[in-house]
Amino acid sequence: MPTTIRTSDVREVLALVPFQLGFRPTESAVLISLRGARSRVGLVVRVDLADIAADADNGWTARTLVGHVVADGARRAVAVLYTAADLQSAVGGSLPQAARERTARVAARVLADAAADSLGELETWVVGPRGYYALGCTDPGCCPPGGRPLDELQGTRIGAQMVLDGQLVAPTREDLVRLPDTSAEARKAARRARARWAARGAAAGPGAQAHRWRRDGLALWRSTLADVLEASGGAGGSQRLPAVFGGSVPGVPAPTGTGRLLAALDDVLVRDAVLLTFVEGNERIADRLVAGETGPAIGQGIAAITDPVRGRHPDLRRVAGARAVLEHVAAHATRGRHAPALTLLAVLAWWEGDGARSGVLVDRALDADPEYRLAVLVDEALRTGMPPGWVRASRAG
Repeated sequence: MPTTIRTSDVREVLALVPFQLGFRPTESAVLISLRGARSRVGLVVRVDLADIAADADNGWTARTLVGHVVADGARRAVAVLYTAADLQSAVGGSLPQAARERTARVAARVLADAAADSLGELETWVVGPRGYYALGCTDPGCCPPGGRPLDELQGTRIGAQMVLDGQLVAPTREDLVRLPDTSAEARKAARRARARWAARGAAAGPGAQAHRWRRDGLALWRSTLADVLEASGGAGGSQRLPAVFGGSVPGVPAPTGTGRLLAALDDVLVRDAVLLTFVEGNERIADRLVAGETGPAIGQGIAAITDPVRGRHPDLRRVAGARAVLEHVAAHATRGRHAPALTLLAVLAWWEGDGARSGVLVDRALDADPEYRLAVLVDEALRTGMPPGWVRASRAG
């Protein structure tokens, strides 16, 4: 969800970016929406420099990025190029360095062209390994060789405010997702339990026995989620559930139960029923789904997450509990067999408005299974910039 902060000092804007993204970008272009006459900072969106340069002929990636900030109500925008390339001098140096510089320059040009009609001249800054500077500035008093020291960005009002608020910045995009540590013995026990539970499901065949197997899997998910929420503080809140899982959480199942959850999530109907339970009040709809029913009720349940009219804001406590369980489950999965849990985690992150973390999760899910359909759909939503329903509703309002 975008944070809106009034600012007129470029140092404050540059200091804000890593906190908005949740990580320190590298070889990236970031576009910052500035709304209204007072230039309130709105949406902050990022893309790899190489992706902009790759379709420079049609400019699709750059135009998509610009479209996001225009939809956010931007009157103008600031672009920031995060790169190790030296853009204060002519292209040169080693072949890798020269290639990086060309990529960054092409991306800057294409992004400026894409923004010209709707946002006017694009103010572009560069943040390098040692300093920051305005692209094209030749005044050494303003932008000395190597840029102004990065320490200036660490001492800003916004930087101090974010630290006081407990906001953290991951060193890299990949560091946004950290699954809990598990022992080899625990993973082995979970793998065996998964195989036993999957075999039981395969033997059930169609009909009532298959329904019972799916119902039992959904019931295990519900009881596990309830245990985690109860252990985290009962009805009082989620104070013991971290925003990003970084350690043990009370209430998660032993390896045998974890393996059963892994097998249950391999079934598409159970997985989708689990997704429905992210929204409180969808219990009956989830039960109908595992029974094999279809109809408008299923769509209404999904609409609570996706629809701009009926979309609901996530219950942060419930989401934190579901995230803790799924991270525990994913950490016990055999490499290449964790696409279901990772994809559900990506859905949760997307629903919360954390597109950066959702992107890392869905990338890992697609690495495990490039054709995993739900992961493909989440990836498409992220690439087209489609926000969850409650975000679209708030923008429309």
